[in-house]
Amino acid sequence: MKKNLVLLINKLTPFQVIVSYYLVAVTVSTILLSLPGAHQPDSQWTLMDAIFTAVSAVSVTGLTTINVSETFSTEGIFILMFVLQFGGVGVMTLGTFFWMIVGKKIGLKERRLMMADQNQTNLAGMVNLLKQILILIILIELVGAIILGFYFLDYFPDWKQAFLQGLFASVSATTNAGFDITGTSLIPFANDYFVQFVNIILLTLGAIGFPVLIEVKDFLFHKSTTAKFRFSLYSKLTTITFFVLLVLGTILILLLEQNAFFKEKSWHESFFYALFQSATTKSSGLATMDVSEFTTPTLLVMSALMFIGASPSSVGGGIRTTTFALNLLFLYSFAKGRKSIKVFRREIHEEDLYKSLAVTMMAGLICFMSVVALSISEKGIGLMPIIFEVASAFGTTGLSMGITGDLSTFGKFVIMFLMFVGRVGILAFLFMLGGRNNNVNYHYPKERVIIG
Repeated sequence: MKKNLVLLINKLTPFQVIVSYYLVAVTVSTILLSLPGAHQPDSQWTLMDAIFTAVSAVSVTGLTTINVSETFSTEGIFILMFVLQFGGVGVMTLGTFFWMIVGKKIGLKERRLMMADQNQTNLAGMVNLLKQILILIILIELVGAIILGFYFLDYFPDWKQAFLQGLFASVSATTNAGFDITGTSLIPFANDYFVQFVNIILLTLGAIGFPVLIEVKDFLFHKSTTAKFRFSLYSKLTTITFFVLLVLGTILILLLEQNAFFKEKSWHESFFYALFQSATTKSSGLATMDVSEFTTPTLLVMSALMFIGASPSSVGGGIRTTTFALNLLFLYSFAKGRKSIKVFRREIHEEDLYKSLAVTMMAGLICFMSVVALSISEKGIGLMPIIFEVASAFGTTGLSMGITGDLSTFGKFVIMFLMFVGRVGILAFLFMLGGRNNNVNYHYPKERVIIG
């Protein structure tokens, strides 16, 4: 039996193994979250709630069919935090940590799995990369928990509750999970700009990409006096795109809501509402207001931002910032009649361009089909809430217009599928379906096709 299982695993591609690991993680999480001690005595908990919450937690999305604060006990909250940590840093990052503890030798096969899980293109330094990712994330979460824990002493009756709220808020924000134990996300802190600012920093550190954080750390502690430190093209491209989208989203929300939701608000209230809601679309899912109060144009803008999502090799989902950037660069270069894409004195590899186009097309197709399917199955729900829910699930964001709990069983499975694909990534999903790469040694005659 064991031999047959080993043979089966050996036949799978690294991407198929990674997807299998995430399915196992969902199964284990479902069991852990369903333990009797994890729930409050009078809470309602069904198998569908268990599966949906597990998928949402492993994919660090935050969409739920239950109220976390009313359903889970303190033990259940700690279990949920562990699952969020597992989903946020990735199965291979924590797997590497456990392998190192037990003294397991990390060979070529394991390194290939790490490379697939973190969407890297080079095997070199994978173990060191994952070690640095785990240390950085835990350090960020601890600092965030301490800051918020002490600050929450003014909000909660005792230090235990204050630091529990601070720890969970820090883990949820850093992993961009979108879960909360306040019962109303960050709405109680809608006028507390310090809490919002700390959360924006934490969710940005989680969503901007692990390699960026590591490069910034290396830059800050760079000791060489002769060699000048150079950031990679990935870091430059994803960081600029990330913050341009953040600023653009803030401006668009401000403009679109100036005569609507922001009409009676002061300038600083409007600014922080717009800034936080723009930041949270990167994959966080936390909110300082009921997003259903926004107008349709604003909801469409937020849906587009959630579809783009966070950076590659981060805790977030979506098509990713570099994919969006390469698509824009391709359109610009094509309009200029250029045969190659050049940016920051570097030339983009053709394979990366093909990947970005494939990811965008596949993601668009999956989301479109999901919207159509939900429009058929969810008769009493309007089109805008469905579009918003689909974009939120695919971007592993967790924002909702309040329809998650009202979805049919079929609708919940559609959302779970989107959350899962958003977490493992479109490339991993495509390569999982495609199987092993079989290079052909022949070519057919080329022929032109009329385009446009």
